[in-house]
Amino acid sequence: MLKTPMTMILAAACVPALAAAQDLDRLAPAGLLPLAQQEGSVTVFSLSSRIAKVEAAFEAAYPGIDLVGVDLSSARQIARLVAEQQAGVHAVDVVYLADSPVVLRDLLAPGLIHTYVPPRVADQLDERFKTPLLVHRLSTKVLMYNEAANPAGSPVTNLWQLTMPEWKGRVLMVDPTQRGELLDLLTQIALSGEEMAAAYKAQFGKDIAVDSDLGGAGEQFIRDLFANDLILVSNSDDLNKAVGDKTATNPPVAFGTYSDRRDNEEEGWALQVANAVEPRNGILFPTVLAIPDGAPHPAAARLVIDFMFGDDSADGGPAFRPFNVPGDYATRSTIADDPDSVGLEDLDAWTLDPDAIAANRSRIADLIITLQ
Repeated sequence: MLKTPMTMILAAACVPALAAAQDLDRLAPAGLLPLAQQEGSVTVFSLSSRIAKVEAAFEAAYPGIDLVGVDLSSARQIARLVAEQQAGVHAVDVVYLADSPVVLRDLLAPGLIHTYVPPRVADQLDERFKTPLLVHRLSTKVLMYNEAANPAGSPVTNLWQLTMPEWKGRVLMVDPTQRGELLDLLTQIALSGEEMAAAYKAQFGKDIAVDSDLGGAGEQFIRDLFANDLILVSNSDDLNKAVGDKTATNPPVAFGTYSDRRDNEEEGWALQVANAVEPRNGILFPTVLAIPDGAPHPAAARLVIDFMFGDDSADGGPAFRPFNVPGDYATRSTIADDPDSVGLEDLDAWTLDPDAIAANRSRIADLIITLQ
């Protein structure tokens, strides 16, 4: 059996102490690199399977550091991180997730994660993207349709149309009890009662009558949508196949992810965003990067976060290119949106208020359970 030289053992043992002794948050990538190479690896939990492309690009840029990307939904990341840290386990270095209302409440507030803003890009980020959480990009849960079957544009122009007989059993959504972003979407709709009431009147020419046990027009929409046989699926792939199939003659619509349009050519889909929809087509939400408390590879963690914000090219280069697609919006001001994307200023979606969502999402979750 080969024996590890004592000098290597001592050097490895000193890495955490060395990293802790320096103000890592202030170091540029050149200063982080030798520390990260001594650490040797870095584990990233990611809500996006695109972490595999980041992994390849990172390892090419920084030889000697093994990036282990783990594809996990935001809800599973949060549950796992809470459970591991309660058990005294510190196994992950970076979390890349959405569901910011829960992240703020369950991870940031109790100190289970820390916000790190790379100095290299700090002056290229608006303050709202740096605190209290570091926002890497803005993503969506919006109404999507099949543009091959509907060449004239979206077959839906008002959300209330989804509660009508012609859309019975033809609206899809990933189960909101399993994906926090969809629960956030429904909570936002519930909180937008006045807008939903105005959209109802625009569609039906009369004021809405809200059931006595509900809190407004938004909650009434949720009940009516479920009553119209809303189809809940287990994952985005099944949803995209059903909606985007180019050969379909009467495809459904769905509340999905605009950026999944990036796979249209490869998968043979015809996904497109329904942008001109009253009162809004869905939500725009942040995807955030953070470092868990006690991360075993703190220098490499910071190097990965810096790397994921891309280089100085217009599309962010290989580090950001996987996310520079229609429907994803960089927070770094130097990176241009994909030319095929609806401009951020023109995307007719609600922007989440994390505090308001956090205060109401459990109530809407309870409502959903009674409707399933």
